[in-house]
Amino acid sequence: MTTPHPTEQDPRWAAVVARDAKADLQFVYGVKTTGVYCRPSSASRLPRPENVEFFDTPQHAEAAGYRASKRASGDQTQVAQRHAQIVEASCRHIERAENVPSLEALAALAGLSPFYFHRTFKAVTGLTPKGYANAHRSRKLRSRLKNSHSVTDALYSAGFNSNSRFYETADQVLGMKPCDYKAGGTNSDIRFAVGQCSLGAIAVAQSTRGVCAILLGDDPDKLLRDLQDQFPQANLIGADPAFEQLIAQVIGFVETPALGLDLPLDLRGTAFQERVWQALRQIPAGSTASYAEIARQIGAPGSFRAVAQACGANRLAVAIPCHRVVRSDGELSGYRWGVERKRQLLEREGSHRHDARHENPGSSSE
Repeated sequence: MTTPHPTEQDPRWAAVVARDAKADLQFVYGVKTTGVYCRPSSASRLPRPENVEFFDTPQHAEAAGYRASKRASGDQTQVAQRHAQIVEASCRHIERAENVPSLEALAALAGLSPFYFHRTFKAVTGLTPKGYANAHRSRKLRSRLKNSHSVTDALYSAGFNSNSRFYETADQVLGMKPCDYKAGGTNSDIRFAVGQCSLGAIAVAQSTRGVCAILLGDDPDKLLRDLQDQFPQANLIGADPAFEQLIAQVIGFVETPALGLDLPLDLRGTAFQERVWQALRQIPAGSTASYAEIARQIGAPGSFRAVAQACGANRLAVAIPCHRVVRSDGELSGYRWGVERKRQLLEREGSHRHDARHENPGSSSE
């Protein structure tokens, strides 16, 4: 009696033999004799089991030295579409659910293992299922606080089942106490100043947590209205001499990027947005990155459009350098404060980097 090869005892081999299309989302297999990898549903001739090894993703197979078969290459778009459909359905389910569904429940609904579903969801959205659920509840809470008669009603309406657990993280989610947020920022002191720089008008605002806004524009009055719209009942305090030193520091950085800018920041965004903003802060002055590169850097290669939206939601010009993100072809795209300002900032940073290299020719590793 012939002893079965270990591969034949692997459940994934059964999927390959059955050419199970459902398994296409779960693994690929490499064929040692040909050096290619295929998806389970491949119509290629069935290889001998001893010549097969399994990989969780095409990237893992390629890292092991395999190349995609022609069929596998052609299936990439189809698989990506299936991933997107599964994740979109899961997102809608999370948004409609009264309570946050468990990972196991979401995976079962998608017909995937919890491990593979978790990885697929994060690859498409840039967030874990739990992170997406928390971000969605936070958005609902902000909306409910503006319309509900009580904070408690808003909490339960947004899907928070425990007041105590929410209040532990309320400051991080809202930037202030829920009752103060509901009142449009009442009891929240925000100091601000407006000045002029070579890019036009600039407004800088600071909460007790850090700098919460750096706005650029042509009209100083419009910049102040933007601040007031964010927290209409906040206690806006005009600049004093100490605060004017801070705005001078920001203006100095705009004019001379080599000075650097090290300020405490009050970031108020979703978990995904804050991941993008942190990645932007890692781009050196004088350098650029594409939206797709940032998406890959944060572990969400399919989320370049969401990266662009996070850049557009940034309220901290220059401190969160969204001006350093460009299209994949190197061309400049939209910028919250105008493409021309984006161009000037990049040219200025590039000029300072060029000057630094000439002054210290041995400092560059390029």
